Amino acid sequence: MSQLPNFKQSLTQLIACPSISSTQASWDQGNLEVIQLLGTWFEQLGFSIDIQKVPGAHKTSDNKYNLLAKLGSGEGGLLLAGHSDTVPFDERRWQSDPMGVVDKDDKFYGLGTCDMKGFFAFILQACKGLDAKQLKKPLYILATADEETTMAGARFFAQSQAAKPDVAIIGEPTNLVPVMMHKGHMSHRISVQGQSGHSSKPSLGVNAIEIMYEVIGQLINLQEKFRLNYKNEAFDVPAPTLNFGAIKGGDNANRICGHCDLDIDLRSLPGMSDDELLHWLSESLKSLAEKYPGRISFEELHPSSPSFEQEKSTNNEECFVSIAEEISGHTCCAVNYATEAPYIQQLGCQTIVLGPGSINQAHQPNEFLAHSEIDKTDKLLIAMIQRYCL
Repeated sequence: MSQLPNFKQSLTQLIACPSISSTQASWDQGNLEVIQLLGTWFEQLGFSIDIQKVPGAHKTSDNKYNLLAKLGSGEGGLLLAGHSDTVPFDERRWQSDPMGVVDKDDKFYGLGTCDMKGFFAFILQACKGLDAKQLKKPLYILATADEETTMAGARFFAQSQAAKPDVAIIGEPTNLVPVMMHKGHMSHRISVQGQSGHSSKPSLGVNAIEIMYEVIGQLINLQEKFRLNYKNEAFDVPAPTLNFGAIKGGDNANRICGHCDLDIDLRSLPGMSDDELLHWLSESLKSLAEKYPGRISFEELHPSSPSFEQEKSTNNEECFVSIAEEISGHTCCAVNYATEAPYIQQLGCQTIVLGPGSINQAHQPNEFLAHSEIDKTDKLLIAMIQRYCL
């Protein structure tokens, strides 16, 4: 049996395994290398290993896998979960090789150090010395595919119901502050089909940009309706949001624009359904659809991610939110970004998002994980394992 790596060594090896997920085919990669590496390590620690190919992952690559490692037997227990993929990067904005770990100024720099391969390096260290015979309940480790795009790995795992833990921790970077609530996410493309023609004869064409101008006006009104009609003060942005992310139309200044696309992003509050958001969207554009019949359409860019809320338990059930607050030393909070938590919650377990590092480092050039996170994270994971497995 080869010797297991220490924290820095395991982090370095994980970062060196490319596993970018992207909607652009030129960037999108498989994740099997990092999954197999994790499988090898946890197998050496006595975990049973199950590697599953993920159906329905992004169309640019079918080389996407989940890993479920299990130590111990019986019902319930603890699930530690995270995603194995990273976002693309702009090498020109990095001061070091994104696929290597640079240890400098009490920080580990590298793509995925914070979001979120580093979490698996922490788990590996926390699991050293665990004896399956001592576990009263099982410990599960889940590594998923494609969180940064389709969340296909988490969706597949939720459908498979391959584990039924009592509680689950999603190790996204939260500065070790437990997150019990986050917004949902959905994105759509609104398309306007016009009629191209020579710019000197406007009456012979239909300018898609001009119609899109009216569409945007209606959507700005919808933004205001969200602000006035929905509010959750647990969030620092208390209303649902609607963002204009990208627009494209036309090909030349002297041609009437024949087609225009607008990509929008909607972030819902807990309790709001996708159908409710789509109703608002449809209603806001209804008058324009009647004014320009057959010219305005919208489609989903990728499957939506639901909002998440873990309520505090009542009666005699042990409250995971309270336990997380006690062990972490922080009060639970709400965040505006989306995670895999609502899918893991479908296993029937109490779920929180809690991990090392700051979300401010995620998706950024020169991403890093501070040395100061090491002892705190190690103690937290060991405390959680002792509480729910030993």
